[in-house]
Amino acid sequence: MGFGLVFAVPITALAFVVREKFLPVIELDERLIVAATDITRDNPWFRTALIVWQEATQPKWPYIAASAVCLVLWRRHRELATRCLWAFVTMMVGWNLQLVLKEVVRRARPVVSDPVSHAPGFSFPSGHAANAAVIATVMTLLLWPVLSAIARRWLVAGLAAYVLITALDRVFLGVHFPSDVLAGVLFGIGLGTASYVGYLGWNPQSPDDPPPPEGRSGPEQAKGSP
Repeated sequence: MGFGLVFAVPITALAFVVREKFLPVIELDERLIVAATDITRDNPWFRTALIVWQEATQPKWPYIAASAVCLVLWRRHRELATRCLWAFVTMMVGWNLQLVLKEVVRRARPVVSDPVSHAPGFSFPSGHAANAAVIATVMTLLLWPVLSAIARRWLVAGLAAYVLITALDRVFLGVHFPSDVLAGVLFGIGLGTASYVGYLGWNPQSPDDPPPPEGRSGPEQAKGSP
């Protein structure tokens, strides 16, 4: 509950600010959008890279990849079946919940004089950023017990870069305000973390324990000879 509130409070505050058009935040958002799109417009190669990233991170593709990870992990480590199910369900909930939040806030997309890209629907929160943060958080928590210390560092670094680049992509393409992507990242991390805390409370066996060696499936066997 506490973890959820830590992230829910700033998201709710941001939603209220943008719905009520709190002038300092709105003006800052607009100035940053103009500055970011000016950079993109002046560098065609940069715009091309942003468009490619935008298409590659359309939510369906990362979710397909993340769901495949859940399936592979389940097949290789049957003792982590509930953990895999938790990860898949949390991602699907996140995908749909950010769409609901968009409909609640109903913020219009940024309008610039010479747009570099277009996107349909409402602006708050950024769907790309929210989904990236959900996936990154869930994948980190899902894979943590089965990775070495070095692999964990690489995983965190790679997923953090994925979220950061996706967030910046939305702003530099001018399809989301900075406050939209901030809300999206907070939403994704908050949902994934709160869901995991709930999973820990439900699961009687610590899901952070590494899986038992092959041939050992339970605590009774673990007490036996090595």
